[in-house]
Amino acid sequence: MKLDILAIGIHPDDVELSCSGTILKHIALGKKVGILDLSRGELGTRGSSKLRTQEATKAAKILGLSVRTQLNFKDGFFENNKAHQLQIIKQIRLHQPQIVLCNAISDRHPDHGRAAKLVADACFYAGLVKIKTTQNNKAQLPWRPQAVYHYIQDYFITPHFVVDVTNFIEKKHQSIMAYSSQFYNPKSNEPQTPISNKEFIESLNSKMSIWGRSIGVPYAEGFTTNRYLGVNNLFDLV
Repeated sequence: MKLDILAIGIHPDDVELSCSGTILKHIALGKKVGILDLSRGELGTRGSSKLRTQEATKAAKILGLSVRTQLNFKDGFFENNKAHQLQIIKQIRLHQPQIVLCNAISDRHPDHGRAAKLVADACFYAGLVKIKTTQNNKAQLPWRPQAVYHYIQDYFITPHFVVDVTNFIEKKHQSIMAYSSQFYNPKSNEPQTPISNKEFIESLNSKMSIWGRSIGVPYAEGFTTNRYLGVNNLFDLV
């Protein structure tokens, strides 16, 4: 399926926490959006890989995704190497997204920064003619996304641009809370983690509020990029 945007995260829920408002906004604009989870989050303190996959499926329905795919990279122990790059290249060539969203370039969780570099490298290599891949025994054509943008996660990184997500904040919260094993749930008997307390969601809202204030709206999501941003004219800028 051809996608306009492919959002990639090393863990299920990375995308929901960081850029699901942006995803919802673009789906409302008629864009086709998918998510690629690179691992099943099996090292998470709470829940299990099976449960997190079920939660990811629930979140996908809330978001209205065109497709959600989970690979089987080893949570915590994946590498930026040929084998892992090729699996991502196949997905990029399969869906041919114009834009790829992926993990923060640096973060508290070491998986995030490593996945950011892995995905960015794979996006470049996906455009090289001499790298051969197949899907269903058919040769895939090279494809390089027009842009790779990194969403911001735990660390407060200064964004290069922000997206107004004010009208989608409630549904973003719904997609996050689809992961009931991971986030605040007063009925849960699982161990407490830094992201399972009630204040964690408030901290997400606070960051979005700060970014939103910079463009005169209640809430925004922030992104960084390794390339120049271009606009047709100054009035395209908020």
